[in-house]
Amino acid sequence: MKLLKISDGSAYYCAPDGEFATIDKITKDDLMRLVDLTLSQDVEFDGYDEDTIKNQAQQIVYKSVVEKLEELSQRKSEFIDESERLYLQDFERYSDELSKSDEESATCGDGETE
Repeated sequence: MKLLKISDGSAYYCAPDGEFATIDKITKDDLMRLVDLTLSQDVEFDGYDEDTIKNQAQQIVYKSVVEKLEELSQRKSEFIDESERLYLQDFERYSDELSKSDEESATCGDGETE
């Protein structure tokens, strides 16, 4: 899936509707969507080329966004592995807390009557 492209002297990003919009119109939500897509799918980007983008604002935004997404794409497996490790640690900690809580409640009322 192509997320960023350069065409006819302008830089574009893949908008939520599936159409391409000029990069200078990108929002925070659009950026987060592009990050999610980069982490979950195989994506493509046109490489940054200052000479092919005529608008200076688009040059600046496109360069920044493409560099970050390319780096994220290259480190995708590392990022996912690290996220899973962090999640696993929390899961194990909560599991331990839950089992301790279950043990304590089992010893408080083990069914004996006086």
